[in-house]
Amino acid sequence: MYNPSTMKIVIAPQAFKGSISALDAAEAMRKGIVAVFPDADAVLVPVADGGDGTLETLVEGSGGEIREATVTGPLGERRAAQWGAMGDGVTAVIEMARTSGLALVPLDRRDPLNATTYGLGEIVQYALDDGFRRFIMGIGGSATNDAGAGMAQALGVRLLDAAGDELPHGGAALTNLSRIDMAGIDPRVTESSFLVACDVSNPLTGPEGASAIYGPQKGATPEMVQTLDSALLHFSEIVQHDIGADVNDLQGAGAAGGLGGGMVAFLDAELRAGVDIVLDTVALDTALEGADLVLTGEGALDYQTVYSKAPIGVAERAKRFGIPVIAIAGTLGDRYRLVHEHGIDAAVAITNAPMNLEEASSRAAELIADAAEQAARMMKVGGRFLGGS
Repeated sequence: MYNPSTMKIVIAPQAFKGSISALDAAEAMRKGIVAVFPDADAVLVPVADGGDGTLETLVEGSGGEIREATVTGPLGERRAAQWGAMGDGVTAVIEMARTSGLALVPLDRRDPLNATTYGLGEIVQYALDDGFRRFIMGIGGSATNDAGAGMAQALGVRLLDAAGDELPHGGAALTNLSRIDMAGIDPRVTESSFLVACDVSNPLTGPEGASAIYGPQKGATPEMVQTLDSALLHFSEIVQHDIGADVNDLQGAGAAGGLGGGMVAFLDAELRAGVDIVLDTVALDTALEGADLVLTGEGALDYQTVYSKAPIGVAERAKRFGIPVIAIAGTLGDRYRLVHEHGIDAAVAITNAPMNLEEASSRAAELIADAAEQAARMMKVGGRFLGGS
């Protein structure tokens, strides 16, 4: 039996991609809820799944700011890239796609043999210079296949060939790696912690490895895949010998062209599911204590939502507390009812009349607020049947 005057409602949506940020979506849901339950304690906890939009969600939710730096792009060009400074003054949020991403490379210039993560290392240095020592890093959408070699070089690691010369950029160059010299790595790296959002389990090499699975989408021909896979295997052997890290068969090592493995080797990083990193960072479990209802949501709720998407992460945690969950979505897509098997008790679409995507996006805040209000009204009706006021 619920009491409207003491209700606690946790509002934890992710961004509706291309339409509205997670924070603004949460604000819209709150508006709808208080129209029905004006005395409710509405707690806003914007979330993300570790992929696109995580930077903005964590920065906005913590009262931080987005900063910009000039770095080396995946093809060696200089470009501006954003990173996030969270409001705690300690945590930096970095998405490698903004420095070394596939979206930064025109289709006819994709070059996995030579593309580099050097810019990622440069942006880590900018954050270190600004005093940040805790890093949350998203590594999806890479244009690279260099196992983080460029990143390591930007941070002071020397990757040397048999003649003692520094290797050039790119994954193919790792074929000639003879020795890794860690002596010059920025000492602040060892003072820092690195949490890496990694939602794949691929090893570094082999038929399920970085080159074979993800190389073709970056422009690799079958011959290039063989070259890159051999280079990464050789790289892992040198890493094992010189650093003492066994990354070849590590789950997630193959993420982002081997960057997962490179971050473990060079930064002693921890690879975790992106949604878990975000939900821990925003302290969702603390917010859920004593809650009567959870609202979550995203742009399209469908069968793909059940695969480590933020609404499912929110719902699974809510169920540990026995809290009902309602999802509000831009659309209810193919096999969306699967979410009911993963903790989401009900789902509501925001469209209330025929409209195209452009109109729905431009009216997202209004439509989300209305959908949340209707969900609250249905809950109020249900509460009366159960004896509430």
